[in-house]
Amino acid sequence: MNKLAKLTKADKAIVLIMRLTDQQCQSIRQAANEIFGENAIVIVFGSRIDDSLKGGDVDLLVELPSTIEKPAWLAAKFSAKVSRLMAGRHVDVLLSAPNLAQLPIHQQAKLTGVTL
Repeated sequence: MNKLAKLTKADKAIVLIMRLTDQQCQSIRQAANEIFGENAIVIVFGSRIDDSLKGGDVDLLVELPSTIEKPAWLAAKFSAKVSRLMAGRHVDVLLSAPNLAQLPIHQQAKLTGVTL
């Protein structure tokens, strides 16, 4: 079992702060708002929320309350924008919207991730 699954939301937030700066978190949220709208919810998951790890890519789940068109284009645009904000770090983006398929990775991200 993932050790992060045992942590409370508050504890996960503390871990997150150690792996992403406040400025990076704000920049990611701002980029999501610009590309997906104000109702977008961004969840960081994967190695970025595990303080025992170093480096690594940034895994983001963006939850959207309504259907979207061109999800691949939007995910790529968001990934590129966040990558530029983080000095070229690789960024993986998952989208969750009513018209998109939900895979096990979506559930895992929701269970172990931290909302920005």
